[in-house]
Amino acid sequence: MTIVEPILTFFFYAIVAIAAQNAIFTRALGVSRLVKIVDDGSVELFKFGALLTAVQLISSLLSFFAGRALPYKAAFLPLVLVLCSAIAFFIVLLVLVLPKKRALAKDYLSLLPMATFNCSILGTLLLTSTGGYTLLQSMGFSLGSALGYVLAVVLVNEGQRKIQNRGVPATFRGLPITLLYIGVLALAIYGFSGHTPAI
Repeated sequence: MTIVEPILTFFFYAIVAIAAQNAIFTRALGVSRLVKIVDDGSVELFKFGALLTAVQLISSLLSFFAGRALPYKAAFLPLVLVLCSAIAFFIVLLVLVLPKKRALAKDYLSLLPMATFNCSILGTLLLTSTGGYTLLQSMGFSLGSALGYVLAVVLVNEGQRKIQNRGVPATFRGLPITLLYIGVLALAIYGFSGHTPAI
């Protein structure tokens, strides 16, 4: 039973990160650059998601150990988190991207900077560093945040396709209906966390 419990804990934190603490919606971080990637037929979202997940897990592992060794954690934490992301960028570049064939490497190389330096990575690192998570919890939360980020982009993109029809009144077309859709989607996802309104 000792092996099953940590595995269940890991997946529990991954699900919590997807459903309740997704850095997109509960922390008001945007997805506009990635929506453009989804619209582009030449770029596969799977490649971006794989790169994002790899960078997220590596940088989370690095920030966990760097945060423990940091003497003045509050003062240097943002710099350390960006540095962990940069180191994860080079690790993924050297291990996963460069050994591929030239055509595949070019596709991955164009996506790697967006997969590394975005709000999902930095937001997740900040939440796990300040939340006092254990290593297993940090890794589970990072995995869930990466999957949740990609899922959120797919939902936003699909919603934008659906709301661009003639049934939407002319005054709401464009940005107003998009903001309404994202707001309702954010409330729905935030509802998974079990919060009740403070009355």
